Amino acid sequence: MALCNSVRAGAVTDAVNAALSAPQATPEATEYTEILEAEDRPWVTVVWDDPVNLMHYVTYIFQKLFGYSKAKATELMLQVHNEGKAVVSSGSRDKMEQDVRRLHAAGLWATMQRDD
Repeated sequence: MALCNSVRAGAVTDAVNAALSAPQATPEATEYTEILEAEDRPWVTVVWDDPVNLMHYVTYIFQKLFGYSKAKATELMLQVHNEGKAVVSSGSRDKMEQDVRRLHAAGLWATMQRDD
């Protein structure tokens, strides 16, 4: 019985050593680069045009929530109005989720996405 266990243990050890010494598959460099680029891209908060909120209210919200000057807030509001959307903030996913929640609480339509 002891001889059987010794032979089995030897066979298992040989199999493990063979598996460890065999060449291992590694991901392609391009896959690794794509993953790094995806992780490096920041998230953005997008505000969408809606038929409800007045333009001066949207400008006011941009000033209060993001600290934009009246000129910058007006520029973003006009972009939302004329182009249908505008990126109002960028950063980590957690921060963008918080910004979207704050914009929703103010009654604006907002989403978040990876920056292009």
